[in-house]
Amino acid sequence: MFRYLCNRSFLLLTVVFGLTTASLTSCSQYSTKPISKGYHNLTAHYNAYVIARDQINVAEQVFFKTRQENYNQLLPILLPVDSNAIASVRPQLDDAIKKASLIPERHQNSKWLDNAYILIGRARLLKQDLPNAIEVFKYVNTKGTSETDKHTALVGLMRAYVEADDYTNALNVSEYLRTQPLNKTNTRDFYLTKAYLHQRRGEYGLAVGILEATFPALKRGEQTARLHLIAGQLYDLIGQPAKAVEQYRTVLRARPNYDQSFYANLYAIQSNGLTGDQKRLAQSTETFESMLNDRKNVDLKDKIYFTMGLLEARSGRIDKAIGYYSRSVREAGANTSQVPYTYLEMGRLYFEKKANYAKAKVYYDSALALLPRQAPEYAALLTRKKTLDDFVQYTTTIRTDDSLLTLAQLDRTSLNQQLDKILAQQDKEDRAQAALAQQIIDRASSGAGTSMPGATNSNLTPSERWVLYNPIALNQGRQEFSARWGNRPLEDNWRRSTKEASGAIANLSSPLNGNSPADAINPNATLQPATVTGGATNGNPPSQNARRDALLAKLPFSKEAQAQANQRIENALYKLGKLYKFDLNQPADAIPTFEQLLTRYPATLQKPEVYYLLHLSNEQLGRTSVWKDKLLAEYPNTSYARLTGRATTQTTDSEAQAVATYTQIYELYKANNITEALARAETALGGMAGTKMEDKLAMLRVMLIGRVQTTDAYRQALSEFIRDYPTSTLLPRAKEMQSAANQATAKRK
Repeated sequence: MFRYLCNRSFLLLTVVFGLTTASLTSCSQYSTKPISKGYHNLTAHYNAYVIARDQINVAEQVFFKTRQENYNQLLPILLPVDSNAIASVRPQLDDAIKKASLIPERHQNSKWLDNAYILIGRARLLKQDLPNAIEVFKYVNTKGTSETDKHTALVGLMRAYVEADDYTNALNVSEYLRTQPLNKTNTRDFYLTKAYLHQRRGEYGLAVGILEATFPALKRGEQTARLHLIAGQLYDLIGQPAKAVEQYRTVLRARPNYDQSFYANLYAIQSNGLTGDQKRLAQSTETFESMLNDRKNVDLKDKIYFTMGLLEARSGRIDKAIGYYSRSVREAGANTSQVPYTYLEMGRLYFEKKANYAKAKVYYDSALALLPRQAPEYAALLTRKKTLDDFVQYTTTIRTDDSLLTLAQLDRTSLNQQLDKILAQQDKEDRAQAALAQQIIDRASSGAGTSMPGATNSNLTPSERWVLYNPIALNQGRQEFSARWGNRPLEDNWRRSTKEASGAIANLSSPLNGNSPADAINPNATLQPATVTGGATNGNPPSQNARRDALLAKLPFSKEAQAQANQRIENALYKLGKLYKFDLNQPADAIPTFEQLLTRYPATLQKPEVYYLLHLSNEQLGRTSVWKDKLLAEYPNTSYARLTGRATTQTTDSEAQAVATYTQIYELYKANNITEALARAETALGGMAGTKMEDKLAMLRVMLIGRVQTTDAYRQALSEFIRDYPTSTLLPRAKEMQSAANQATAKRK
């Protein structure tokens, strides 16, 4: 009996061991048996996939909720991935990647394998790890088993390409997906990604058209309201304000947040101004008043006044628009994001409508100091600022040196009287500037109450802290300081000009400063008369005699100093005229500038070019002038004279005659009769204007000059050829010759 029981127990243990082994073997991640697949599907889904999915969804929600929208710009359809914005949820994303990675590591036969890879791709996309995100999405498309999962991966791949600015590959993926039968979710995501792609490419019409097709698939809510707001912006950009207004009204029905409804109302008013709907325009005044009186809009008043300024500017009431813009700047609170755009619009009005370039420069400087470098307007603004910097430099040079030359001609008594006036004016300006600086500090620290001991204690309320420990007040002060003074290097006596002499003399006759220098530089800063009487705040200001001596040292008493001053004026007039003509496109201002140059400096070396530019400027204004005739009469062999003949229609035999003339001159060149060949080339070149042989003869002339004239003349001739014949087939050869000539000159030095 005992033996029987032992054998039976051994048999049971063997069976149990065998069943356990078989069960474990059947649960291998590479097994295709139903029990194994069921086990791995269950484990992969609840122990990895669900956790990773929820973490990524939460991260995306946080990313959306904490976004910083700049309503002064076109909002992006999809929020661009930003590693800084997701910093707070980076640990969750890292953990989500680890959880999702468990599925390919331990559950290869699970049906959640493709989904796990898609989650990894989404997380890497959010982390801005674009190369790895792209590889993951490609892998799913190549190795995936579900067509739906492949489509989801391709939508993610398309988004990753867009974020990487690889628009060509993004479009290729888009074209493929367009032909596939997508489910509702993938169709929605595909449309949004494609609209985002076209928005990034500047194809706003396509982008808004795709958005319109997407709206039926979207539920009401903050995200949908945001997309309707963007659709309105896009319609505004493509010149369809009526459709824009429809979208802005739809925002209000889509359960928006407060900011979205506020800006939808503002944008609708702006678009109504473009549609010419007079009834709605008349209602806008009441709407503005209502919005200004709404306590919820206390921090948004600067936006309201900015919009009021836009409407006035569009109606041609420029001064009223500037007044509203100034009010907008004054109403800016802790959030100063609106301020640079307000300054930008003010600068644009002074530049384009008032042609007051000095004042435009001040506002552009302020806008540039506050505008984010990544803003779309930054590059164009920087270019315009450089143009205005040059304008102010040239006009200041002319004004300053003119004043210096005038003062140098006075007798001693008259000179002393003028110097006293200059110093008195400078003292007045310094007091005004000191008062303005004090007002900025007072305004920044307003509400601080009575100064009290221990005001630096962080336990005090913000209104009780010293201004430098109050970040809001400090930000306001910094903004107003930048608007008033611009970006200045750290230096002693930064507010007083040690550049006193030339600056003070120039300001004496400056039309920019008038009697209120602070107002002239920043119209938004209002000085109280009672505060302007204070003294200068510098610790040890220079004595009156020292300042007078500094002014005297700047005056050009000697002939050499006067010649240098006149040379600076001549160069500044020449450059200012070209700035008016080309950069500012103001031929009416260029003409008197060039004429003044010719009147004051008739022997200027720039006379041929000035004649030519005067001819072009008058022609641009539809005026007849003598400048072309003077150019052809006085400088017939210059490149500028030839340029005036380019538009002349050639006769049938002109080309044949040009070929014959060129051949004759070339034969003289080959015969080494260089002097005669050059003389013939100079004479014939004007008559060849507009022919196919013109650039060839011009190149032959350059080569002849190189044989008989100086190196400088040769280099000048090459520069003229490159300038005058930018489309010539001989241009590469001319540039090679120029490079060789420059190298030879450098070696001699």
